[in-house]
Amino acid sequence: MMRGIGASDGYGIGKVVIKKELAVPKREAAKDVEEELRQLEVAFVSAEKDLEAEYEQKVETLGAEHGEIFKAHIAMLQDPELKKTIQDMIKNEKVVAAFATKSAIDQFVGMFEAMDNPYFRERALDIKDIGGRLTKKLLNIEEATFEGSGLIIVAKDLTPSDTAKIDKTQVEGFITAIGGNTSHSAIIARTLGIPAIMGVKGILEAVKDGDVLVIDGFTGELFINPDKETLHKYELKKSEFEARQRALLIFKDEKSKTKDGHVIEIGANIASPDDVEPALANGAEGVGLFRSEFIYMNRVTAPNEAEQFEAYKAVLEGMSPRPVVIRTLDAGGDKHIPYLNIPEEMNPFLGYRAIRYCLVEKPLFKEQLRALMRASVYGNLKIMFPMISSLEEIRASKAILEEVKAELRSENIKYDEAVEVGIMIEIPAAAVVSDMLAKEVDFFSIGTNDLIQYTTAVDRMNENIKELYTPYHPAVLRLVHTVIKNGNEGGIWVGMCGSVAGNPLIFPILIAMGLHEFSMSPGQILKSRQIAGKYTLAELNTHLKAVMALATATEVEAYLKETFGEQ
Repeated sequence: MMRGIGASDGYGIGKVVIKKELAVPKREAAKDVEEELRQLEVAFVSAEKDLEAEYEQKVETLGAEHGEIFKAHIAMLQDPELKKTIQDMIKNEKVVAAFATKSAIDQFVGMFEAMDNPYFRERALDIKDIGGRLTKKLLNIEEATFEGSGLIIVAKDLTPSDTAKIDKTQVEGFITAIGGNTSHSAIIARTLGIPAIMGVKGILEAVKDGDVLVIDGFTGELFINPDKETLHKYELKKSEFEARQRALLIFKDEKSKTKDGHVIEIGANIASPDDVEPALANGAEGVGLFRSEFIYMNRVTAPNEAEQFEAYKAVLEGMSPRPVVIRTLDAGGDKHIPYLNIPEEMNPFLGYRAIRYCLVEKPLFKEQLRALMRASVYGNLKIMFPMISSLEEIRASKAILEEVKAELRSENIKYDEAVEVGIMIEIPAAAVVSDMLAKEVDFFSIGTNDLIQYTTAVDRMNENIKELYTPYHPAVLRLVHTVIKNGNEGGIWVGMCGSVAGNPLIFPILIAMGLHEFSMSPGQILKSRQIAGKYTLAELNTHLKAVMALATATEVEAYLKETFGEQ
């Protein structure tokens, strides 16, 4: 058994197909420098045409968000510095274009991989992808395809170009030796619903083409040529998982409510207009979090007002009349967007990010707010400001929104006057004064991912202290309870869009706390709706009282597992 990072849920059983690494061209003297330069130019033109074609194909099949990957690659390919570096090597060292290209790309990749910023380190993979394209053109090598059925793709890494070729009907899963949850490959795997494991050290040495692999996308475990007992065990797990998913469909059109009729709302977290379809397929009663920063990612310039308007309009129309909460740009922290020029910081999670950045970069913020307000007439929009820590930030954000409304009115552009404005409660300071903040907004949405790390002083990206990052800490639960109570008493609705909302152990006691709206990954919605219907509000209140009296995270988790586990 080997283990990596479970990047996309599910079970995969199939035969290994290894993505072969491109052989490094040997240093070879150029017989005709001008001919090598001509071939290089042809390779650049041909590679750009291929990228344009893949961009169009990917926009059609997966949507604009994933097409932007190829758009960014086109921009990198058009960078004059890249071509000049290769040309200079051909001219000065009199070597063939293929060797010069591979050498220059290796230099650029090395530079990016040496950077401290994890986003830039991952961009090294994009540069390598571009270099591979050019080198294959120069060596007349066809791009790799993955053909057959029941395949488990194994590779050192998978570039966006590689994942673009994956046919969901043929591929059971994929494994990479390097990479993590934030890579393009992981994002596309989750979009396609294909199990994936990243960062499995030694995997390429451990397997060969044709080996049988069993992969567990939940735990990151994989088994090479498993014995009959293990194979049977995971065939059963896979079958049961798929059967459970199908069985839950009976809840798709049901209301979300407790056994005694207490109604809640369960919506979806989404990152692009393409996510509307799976959200609706899983019975989402709305969108509790549209992460608008994903529109800004995987590109080289910020999306303009028109582009944003089309994206927001598509989501609002697709979900109408259901509510859609769109979070304004939440850049910084672990969301690196290079062209925004957010400076490197010692503690980026505590730094210049989200609303703090937007209040300074006012033109960028106003452009997004204009697009949102223009789109508001196409559905049930609610705007949410992230990373709020004070009353001053709320008032400053609302003042800019009012400026935008005034501009639209002067231009005779329609917008919905009834758009609700809310904030994410993800900073303890905001939770503590939530009684006062409730007077300024229409709703709260609790962002537990950051609230946990700020409350417990645990960097959620730090592997050394990952056990301390827990949603079961009594302090976290008390803060959440306080926010819900203050929101309810202040006459506003309270939702939750952090990962805790979909936690099957905590979900029931959040109902008892008085949470109105739960937003989670689409795949968690039907299971949560099923759980809600198993209990009366009186039963849940009894369990809440017991949980809130416990002193440690260990005790809380044990109680919840005993009470709500194995559902």
